[in-house]
Amino acid sequence: MTATGTAVNAVRNFVTQCAKTAYEFTSNSFALLGLAVIFVGMMLAAQPDLRRLGEVHLMGWLQDRHAANADGMDALEDAAARQTDTADRATAADPRELPKSQADLAFWLSKKYRVAPEPVSALVVEAFEIGSRIKLDPKLILAVMAVESGFNPFAQSAVGAQGLMQVMTKVHSDKYEGFGGKLAAFDPVTNLRVGVKVLQECISRAGSIEAGLKFYVGAGNNELDGGYAAKVMAEYERLKLVSLGHKPSATL
Repeated sequence: MTATGTAVNAVRNFVTQCAKTAYEFTSNSFALLGLAVIFVGMMLAAQPDLRRLGEVHLMGWLQDRHAANADGMDALEDAAARQTDTADRATAADPRELPKSQADLAFWLSKKYRVAPEPVSALVVEAFEIGSRIKLDPKLILAVMAVESGFNPFAQSAVGAQGLMQVMTKVHSDKYEGFGGKLAAFDPVTNLRVGVKVLQECISRAGSIEAGLKFYVGAGNNELDGGYAAKVMAEYERLKLVSLGHKPSATL
């Protein structure tokens, strides 16, 4: 075979090889560069040593791009997994899937405090789970939450009480350490858990619910608490009725 025939075959083989990778070149921002490489390769095909050197560099580049694309796909899959985890941790629940007494509480509180029933349902479920573990009536927990923040997880008082249960974050910062730090005060479930722990400590210290509520609001050493304990107890009694299937007035 003549030198010209050899060069033609080399060009044909090289073009065939490059055609197989054309889709990858044209599917990213390096499409023009890929076409330029093909053109240069065709020009150099008649010189075997230079052609082989070019092929080595070209295949190395393609392998690097493939590895980069694989890393990119891994990153996308990780992001999708994180989104799934977030959905699993969403602080909302379908009230229709709750036991009737809990669903009644969720709908009643939703109507009274003008918040969506789904996040309230998740808080009701959490209150019942915590309450059953520590032997504290979940309806009392919900009553404290209602009076303290009206179910606003971003509420903050003038003295620094924060979140659903209006916990004094600076005072109880140690209780947030296991939840990632003090900024977790604005995570509804975390604030609920910390608030319940504080409430439990206050009741245990004071010896009764009413006296414990005074400690919770910071009036443990005062004769008066601004009517706080009475407000919580009144809401507590209404929630008891709701859980039994009654529908007391939702008037504040």
